[in-house]
Amino acid sequence: MKAKDLFGIDAFGTAYFTSEDNSFYKKSKDTTLVYSNFQLGEITSANTFNPLKINLFYKDFNTVVILDNRLAEIFKIDFNTLQPYKNVSFVSTGYDNTLWIFNQDLQQLELYDYKTKKIKQKTVPVQSEVLDLKSDYNQCYMLTKNYLYVYSYFGSLIAKYKNEGYEKLAFGDAYLILKKESELYTLPKDGQKIEPIKHPNLLINQFLVTNETLYLYHDETLRRYQLKSQ
Repeated sequence: MKAKDLFGIDAFGTAYFTSEDNSFYKKSKDTTLVYSNFQLGEITSANTFNPLKINLFYKDFNTVVILDNRLAEIFKIDFNTLQPYKNVSFVSTGYDNTLWIFNQDLQQLELYDYKTKKIKQKTVPVQSEVLDLKSDYNQCYMLTKNYLYVYSYFGSLIAKYKNEGYEKLAFGDAYLILKKESELYTLPKDGQKIEPIKHPNLLINQFLVTNETLYLYHDETLRRYQLKSQ
């Protein structure tokens, strides 16, 4: 598999990724769909959790594009034109017509309704650099240099873990996966303890989780591992 950035693989094996020319692909066994918007430059992140409302974040242009399951553009949010102005550094999917966005100027996480152009919830500002942001309908995970924060869908802080050198995160239905250098760690969604994944040959360029399957992408090779509880 040849991809610049791999953003998602669903339960049916459909892959979501970008190419070197920054086109966004949805590729299954039978079909390949492509979305391109060269005016907005490089795709910083893509959230494919809801395949009917895929969001593409173009950080350089402070803009989010929402796509349907055929990769047709259904909504565009230009944060430069909002009042008050929002300088956004991270974006992830919320429930209904909402997005979790990190407001860089205010250093706070906000749940933004892009249809009504209103903030539904916001968190207390954080004091350290944000490294990653992921979410589903129920929870939002924000990794900073100091802590991993877990928020409910209405913005309440559920849990807080000290960051022991973790750099990025991914999650599925049962597990949160954290990356530290060339090692991966799991945090069960119903657990409290972060445990290392024991495997002798973890070559990690990009990683993601679907249900209880861990995908590792490295040097055009996609590897699949089944996560098991001991």
